[in-house]
Amino acid sequence: MSSFIALDCAFILLPFLVLALGLFSQRGSIALANAGSTALFLLYAGFSIGEFESANFNASLFTWHVNGLGILVRELLLLSFLFASILSSNYNLRNKPEFLSAMLFVAVGGMLVVSARELLSLFIGLELATMPMYFLVGWNKLSSKGSEAALKYVLMGSIATAVLLFGMGYLYGFTGSLLFSDIFNAVHNTTSEDLNLLLIAVLFIVVGVGFKLSLFPFHTWAPDVYEGAPTPITAYLSVSSKATALVFLGVLVYGPLADLGFVFRLIFSVLAMATIFIGNLGALKQSRLRRFMAYSSIAQAGYILIGLCGSTRLGAASFIYYLFLYAFSNYLMFFLIGIIGKNRTESFDSLKGLSKESPLLAVMFAISAFSLAGIPPLAGFIGKWMVFASAASAGNYMLVAFASINSVIALYYYLQIIKAAWVSEASDDLPPVQVHAWQKAILVFLGIAVLFLGVAPWLHSYIYALAL
Repeated sequence: MSSFIALDCAFILLPFLVLALGLFSQRGSIALANAGSTALFLLYAGFSIGEFESANFNASLFTWHVNGLGILVRELLLLSFLFASILSSNYNLRNKPEFLSAMLFVAVGGMLVVSARELLSLFIGLELATMPMYFLVGWNKLSSKGSEAALKYVLMGSIATAVLLFGMGYLYGFTGSLLFSDIFNAVHNTTSEDLNLLLIAVLFIVVGVGFKLSLFPFHTWAPDVYEGAPTPITAYLSVSSKATALVFLGVLVYGPLADLGFVFRLIFSVLAMATIFIGNLGALKQSRLRRFMAYSSIAQAGYILIGLCGSTRLGAASFIYYLFLYAFSNYLMFFLIGIIGKNRTESFDSLKGLSKESPLLAVMFAISAFSLAGIPPLAGFIGKWMVFASAASAGNYMLVAFASINSVIALYYYLQIIKAAWVSEASDDLPPVQVHAWQKAILVFLGIAVLFLGVAPWLHSYIYALAL
């Protein structure tokens, strides 16, 4: 237990150290961010192998909880940071130490969310994971699209935070306590007369988190923000922010509000179906890659939400499993978009003739697109299979059938990428694509991971042993 607390303290201190070292040495600060996050990831993974028991750390102001799911979330957040940091090395970003420290603060916020056992720490963690994203989206001050995206994100994010806090205020008013244990007891002993007040709290909380998760109808910010933000931040937002918001819901649904599982399953089922359908519909008519990925990410949020519609044990394991596999597929796609966007516009037209010019890039586009579409035996298929199994275990067969049909529809728009890269003829005025050796190495690593992680027995057993 003390080892994990020491690691968490190092995790919290890391962004401060990166920021401080950046005042004296930019290269040293960047090296510290990457080396520190890599060391933390390996240590968390090493300590969690073998027998692991949940434990609490009680302090005067908060209760710190460490369990298997929390360790997995920490590993996912650190892995996402490392991928985004590597992706950012392809861009001439100003004030790189501040850039990396802000991303690390987002990861720390996610860790606070999964470790919280009272409402105040839960809210602070979610906001710490959200607020740095506001200025990271608008990091390129010379970009009009970036400024517009940041403004929309801040305005809509502030409204969502107010709605979320309003719902948590109702929850506190209903229970009279911030502690999860007291909230659980109050919800367990509630009467039908008091249920309406509790349902209002649940509704506002879901609406507030729905924005951060880009669920329908709170998704309208996503296309503009995805297109206006720097590519590393777009990728980081699509994985880390989504993971933190899902964990926030999971902490409440499988914790203090567990007795309202039937209410959450109904709400999540409706939101998941609407989000998947709207995400697929929006992606069908896109011609720009990042807006395409925005709608793809919206649809993926609906698929991941299906995991929360299942039983407690299987649901928690399935959605965190999906997030891991989704992270590899998504970062592979954004690495490819970053390479294409270096000398070309980030559109489907820029992919024409890619199979002849750069077969490696064309193959990686196919692997990533087919994985996101859920084609076996790639990682995305196994992830969808697990969240569908979670929903089916609770009897939500209609939801599973609807999501399965939409997976077939989604295959059509993912095939647009394959068609552009493999079938369409290249235009003569397209500039050549430049791929550095280190970029090829990263692409090959991610491609192999997407090919084999979905069916790797050790990954299945590792994640399920910890999450369950």
